[in-house]
Amino acid sequence: MKLRERGLDQEFSFQTARSGGKGGQNVNKVETKVEVYFNPATSECLSEDEKITIIKKLRSKINSEGFIIISSQKSRSQLANKEDAVKKLFDFLEKALQKPKPRKPTKIPASVVAKRLSTKKIRSEVKRNRRIQE
Repeated sequence: MKLRERGLDQEFSFQTARSGGKGGQNVNKVETKVEVYFNPATSECLSEDEKITIIKKLRSKINSEGFIIISSQKSRSQLANKEDAVKKLFDFLEKALQKPKPRKPTKIPASVVAKRLSTKKIRSEVKRNRRIQE
């Protein structure tokens, strides 16, 4: 089940601020920058294992109060920035919860081993021929 379908977005809190950059007079009067706050430790939609995984993998994004804060100020629209920030947060959470595929060690082909040994033999022969013969 995806995180979006669990109602996780009900646990988000939002804060707006004035956005910097281009926009003319709009920048000075409209709060279009949106920050999304989410505390994974107190979430009721996540299992304990998921909480531990998210806290461990996203510890660099978690502040001292335990919140993950994602902000967006790409658009001149507050609604578009809110949707963008929520999308970013879901992407971070889903990426953190993905289980890595187990690594399967590959077998070195016999031809590669044979080629390496033959090159070593040739190199050693060259070095032996350089020695002063007694």
